[in-house]
Amino acid sequence: MTTYCAAGMRPIQFIFAILFSLLVFSTVSSQTLANSDDRPNIIIILVDDMGFSDIGCYGGEIQTPNIDQMAAKGVKFSQFYNSARCCPTRATLMTGLHPHQVGIGHMTNPPNSQNHDLGIPSYRGFLNRKCATIAEILQPAGYSTLMAGKWHLGMAQEDLWPLQRGFEKYYGSLPGATRFFHPIHPRGMTLGNEHIEEPESTTDEPFYTTDAFTDYAIQFIQEQQTETNGDKPFFLYLAYTAPHWPLQAHEDDIARYRGKYQIGWDQLREQRLKKQIELGLLPEGTHLSPRYSDVPAWESLDAETRDEMDLKMSVYAAMIDRVDQNLGRLFDSLETAGIADNTLIMFLSDNGGCAEGGILGRGEFRDVEKRNQETANSYGTAWANASNTPFRLYKHYAHEGGTSTPFIISWPKQVDSRSDWYRDPAQLIDIMPTVLDAAHVEYPEELHGNPIPALDGISLLPAVENQPLNRKSPIFIEHENNAFVRDQEWKLVGKGVSPLKGVVPDKWELYNIENDRTELNDLAATHPEKVKELSSAWNAWAERVGVYPKKKLGSHQNKKNPAKKKKKTKKN
Repeated sequence: MTTYCAAGMRPIQFIFAILFSLLVFSTVSSQTLANSDDRPNIIIILVDDMGFSDIGCYGGEIQTPNIDQMAAKGVKFSQFYNSARCCPTRATLMTGLHPHQVGIGHMTNPPNSQNHDLGIPSYRGFLNRKCATIAEILQPAGYSTLMAGKWHLGMAQEDLWPLQRGFEKYYGSLPGATRFFHPIHPRGMTLGNEHIEEPESTTDEPFYTTDAFTDYAIQFIQEQQTETNGDKPFFLYLAYTAPHWPLQAHEDDIARYRGKYQIGWDQLREQRLKKQIELGLLPEGTHLSPRYSDVPAWESLDAETRDEMDLKMSVYAAMIDRVDQNLGRLFDSLETAGIADNTLIMFLSDNGGCAEGGILGRGEFRDVEKRNQETANSYGTAWANASNTPFRLYKHYAHEGGTSTPFIISWPKQVDSRSDWYRDPAQLIDIMPTVLDAAHVEYPEELHGNPIPALDGISLLPAVENQPLNRKSPIFIEHENNAFVRDQEWKLVGKGVSPLKGVVPDKWELYNIENDRTELNDLAATHPEKVKELSSAWNAWAERVGVYPKKKLGSHQNKKNPAKKKKKTKKN
């Protein structure tokens, strides 16, 4: 007589049913585990020395369809501020603190420098241990931490490098600038903690940093997904060196732009402003800032000079174009992996367009072989003025041309396609709070056994819901004695702020940014009470974060080594 069980099943069938149920339960449990951490993947994409109007969605003619699509489906900010220079921006971006608080009030020490500590905490030239990087906070909270690209937060010794500051994987350039086709030590490529003598191309074309950074970023994500079975979110910091000098690009990319800049910088600026107004980025009636006084009218140049200037801007445009191509590959890889929907991406530039290298630029451009061996060739003040359309001034300065750059947030799971611009001002100090908010992670009170300063920034996630930020305090910056304080519609800005003397500028400039984004109508004389209020606020901030100790720098150096003159370093 045969025994039946479980609704008439034979024993062998019952056993198979149990095994099948266990298998299904195991599979469901694995899937549940894989989806248990539904916090978003987070990617920060930083480009280098790109101006306010260079990409298509901010008024430019450069072909950036992938960035434009990101903006069309995300939140695009009309007013976002950086710290006016490469490494101070990166210091704030990575820590949420002001650059002076983390030891990079001016610049980082150059490669191979043994000058690790001048005794002035705000100006040590590398990221100190009294701060926490995004990676150092997210990694113990369950995130994989990945980085590809430019570090520029300390390079002279290994304990200053990315793997020693919370990142699990790193490929890129430790210093501030490197050749794109032929990087060599000490401005070469590093994988993990190992310098690469001769970096190999990651494509069928010659080695190019922008391509390599992207390929390693994609590789790191793929490895992370495999190693964790998709069970952990990741944080990726992808920091391109483009379009920072030396200006070098693939010839086929350059060819797409050759001749387009024969219209000259004046007409290009007018063309970009017209598009910015049509896009709704800037209001009707916005005026261009005057052409820089030393920049010649395009028509005054001879044909040969116009052709060379067209070439310089074409190389610059090609570098941005290549970044966009690579971002397309990155975005495609996220789609293929099925993780694009819950990946929060932020895109920004570290400062405004760079006027370094003279009015018409510097270095070789016509000889392709020599151009690609250059270490600092540039497009100059004239084209930087166009990159920063419609603003005044450039990288280094606290005016809009130096500190106001594109900022886009994409998060398909949370952001519906949006055509309008987000108008509330934001700044780099807000990125750390935004990341921690999205990751559901608390900011620590101490790290490395040291207490760390509280954050001044606020989360930008309300912008994702199209809600106001409700910022309670002004935004401040200082770099190279240039400074601003932004409080609602008011901006107090100055060149030549002088912490060396412990005083503010002899003449602050005051602008109502809502009515005068290009800073053409100085209201300081008619609103002295506002100047006094904002300058006092800036002074208090400067004292709190460590701007003023700069005045001790010279005396300390002379006392330590009176016979040694201070060496000048090339600006990055």
